[in-house]
Amino acid sequence: MIIDETWYQRPPGVSEATSAGGIVARRWEQQIYIALVQEGNRLEYVLPKGHVEPGETIVEAAEREIAEEAGLNDLKFIAELGVKERLDFAKQCWKKTYYFLFITDQIDGTPTDPNLSYQLRWFPIDELPTLFWPEQQELIQTNNKLIQKSLGIE
Repeated sequence: MIIDETWYQRPPGVSEATSAGGIVARRWEQQIYIALVQEGNRLEYVLPKGHVEPGETIVEAAEREIAEEAGLNDLKFIAELGVKERLDFAKQCWKKTYYFLFITDQIDGTPTDPNLSYQLRWFPIDELPTLFWPEQQELIQTNNKLIQKSLGIE
């Protein structure tokens, strides 16, 4: 499946949902690694993110979704990265996703999502696979300097 510009054009009458997630980065020696997840049997990678539950702040939702999808819960909040908007996978709902930058020293994670199976994988920031959602790839690229600075690599 190809994600083209039609995913980023809001059709009239579609409902809206709020999601949260983020970039999780860690440093090993002088290399930066980014946490990516695979959902179920899909081959493509994505940043961990998902729905904001009632009563949660957006940052709490991002932390919960990262724990559920990547199994990472030793997170340090660094910065807000902005909002990205697009249709959901089924093209039935308009998603507003709030992204944040977190750093961690945690390497292994056991995803805890009760509904879907996820696999965590760390990739060097300069050897990332092509992500399923183009806006997530762009988010990592445009925040590369901030990620480097947050991990003490200048």
